[in-house]
Amino acid sequence: MSAHAHLRSRSGRDQRAANIGVIMALSIYEASLPVFIRSFGNLQAILDKAVAQSARDGIDPATLVEARLAPDMLPLSGQIQRASDTAKGAAARLAGIEMPSFPDTETTFPELKARIERTVAFLNSVKPEALDGSETRTISLRNGALQLDGRTYLLNHALPNFFFHVTTAYGVLRHKGITICKADYLGSF
Repeated sequence: MSAHAHLRSRSGRDQRAANIGVIMALSIYEASLPVFIRSFGNLQAILDKAVAQSARDGIDPATLVEARLAPDMLPLSGQIQRASDTAKGAAARLAGIEMPSFPDTETTFPELKARIERTVAFLNSVKPEALDGSETRTISLRNGALQLDGRTYLLNHALPNFFFHVTTAYGVLRHKGITICKADYLGSF
């Protein structure tokens, strides 16, 4: 490649990189609530598949709700409860509003689905502008022992924690023989 061609190629890459910086600007809202809501929709579809397959194959649904990947891990119900808590906690903390409290009493698929629906209803009630400026808001965790700015909290705590529990819920059902795959987890685009 000639020096001139290399410079043209490099300047084209530099321009594309500059354009990506403009295109990649995301608000805290865009990086959080819609992501949680979409993932809950995918999780609802996965639970529907589990219900249908358990009915078809004669599997007691209670055994799936109580199933866990390891003895020291939460069961499926606990994974969904923690995903719910993480999403509504993130929305509330970032918006500076009160987080709704849901008792962790779900023991059936309909109850777990209702928990997800209540969580999504709360997420939908939070207006995008409520999260404006939240990237610099101080978020206190562990009774104030941990202080993070909103951006760090969302990207390094809330999103990874949320996806840990959603992925584990998927893994529990897959481990118990429910016919689901990565496409179910990702959902349609």
